[in-house]
Amino acid sequence: MLWSLLKIVLFVAIAAAFAYGVLWIIDTPGHVLIAFAGREYALTPIAALIGLLVLLVLAYVILKLVGFLVAVVRFLLGNDTALNRYFRRRREERGLDSLADGLVAVAAGDSRSANRLARKAERLLGRSDATRLLNAQAAELAGDRTRAIEYYKEMLGNDRTRFVGIKGLMQHKLETGDTTTALALAKQAFALRPDNPGVLTTLFDLQSRHADWAGARETMLASRQARLLPRDVATRRDAVLSLADARAAFARGDTERGDAAALQANKLAPTLIPAAALAAEVLIRQGHKRRARKVLVNAWTANPHPELAAAFAAIEPNETPAARRQRFQMLISANPDHPESHLLAAELALADEDFPAARRALGDLAEREPTARSLALMAAIERGQGAPEAVVRGWLAKALGASRGPQWVCAKCSHVHAAWTPVCEHCRAFDTLNWKLPPHVEDPRIAGSATLPLLIERDQSEVEAGTAKTARATEAEAATEATTEVEAEAESAKEAAEAEGEPRPAT
Repeated sequence: MLWSLLKIVLFVAIAAAFAYGVLWIIDTPGHVLIAFAGREYALTPIAALIGLLVLLVLAYVILKLVGFLVAVVRFLLGNDTALNRYFRRRREERGLDSLADGLVAVAAGDSRSANRLARKAERLLGRSDATRLLNAQAAELAGDRTRAIEYYKEMLGNDRTRFVGIKGLMQHKLETGDTTTALALAKQAFALRPDNPGVLTTLFDLQSRHADWAGARETMLASRQARLLPRDVATRRDAVLSLADARAAFARGDTERGDAAALQANKLAPTLIPAAALAAEVLIRQGHKRRARKVLVNAWTANPHPELAAAFAAIEPNETPAARRQRFQMLISANPDHPESHLLAAELALADEDFPAARRALGDLAEREPTARSLALMAAIERGQGAPEAVVRGWLAKALGASRGPQWVCAKCSHVHAAWTPVCEHCRAFDTLNWKLPPHVEDPRIAGSATLPLLIERDQSEVEAGTAKTARATEAEAATEATTEVEAEAESAKEAAEAEGEPRPAT
């Protein structure tokens, strides 16, 4: 609406300026003298201007007539195609003008003009390969997807337009949700143009959605060779793909490939938490405990995480609580000021039944950054030190409604995940999960895998078998049961308080 009003104002301004100029010339006194062949001609200014315009028109007509006469002379001299070339050149000029105007109409969103100019360009040029794309875009702009798909299919028969046809069909399949067919089309487009940025991005996204990690790595390498990815981004993606490949290999029983991929992932991204934990499990199984400790300490220095602590505990699964506390000083000292280090030290002290040390390790974390985990630790400390049952239940009641603390959160859609995955479960984005506090209320159904991981012992048979995946599942299940017990105790405390008429614990 605003653009239409602006065009009207501009047209009126130009018309007014032209009328003012004509009136000014008419009112200007004097004559224009033209001397030619010994004679002088006196013309008024307006007559001189009209005469100049007439001369320009005559010159244009004469030039066109000369061109036509030259073509006729060539035809009479034996050039049978001279006249055809002359008229064909005129048609091509008009067709190219229509094609250009049609592209402008598509960019402006004028579907009616785009369709009309597309048909005119096709009629004048007689080359469907040059106008099919314009026809397809005009049909899409008009909402006629069936007609647009027909044009894209017609493009597949021409080498010049095959790539554009495949890409148009691929985009249509993506819009309709048919990612399987879109993936097949993306592979065909990649074979034709392996350095096309749009195709590389789409192909990588589709391959990661379908867990085609080998294909995604090939696409990522092609993007790096085409200099479409910075070196650090490509290295990070390579690490995530190696980690996903390792998990897939372990799932199908290919231990050799899984071990190699897990170690490669940790080598490429030493601070990637799940890669460090999986690499440590591989090294422990291979008997390289010192290397496993080094891997976990390096990762803990950058990103302390309960999964790293659980993997560090698995290095010596049969040690006493006191020996474990001493050994874990290496890990805790790598990042002593991080809240996760304080929580870990408190858990280790509780396991050793050193309740004063647990309180000192926890400090004011339960008041400063209250989470279900820190509040549950405070309840355990109070109970261990013989505090009244009401105090213990008060901490448990607070833990019941407190935040679970950091979780795996998608940086793109903020979806909270129970465990790390290479692709977001909600928006299907690749490598967007970060360990941080959720920006919204968390889903209570998410398993509390980060709650007191070291107070839950692993099953000895699973440790001996070296089945890391089963061990992690057992830990998560035990943590869930522990959380359920905490909730049950808090609910019992509330019911008892109501029955006795006592004030309910503050939440």
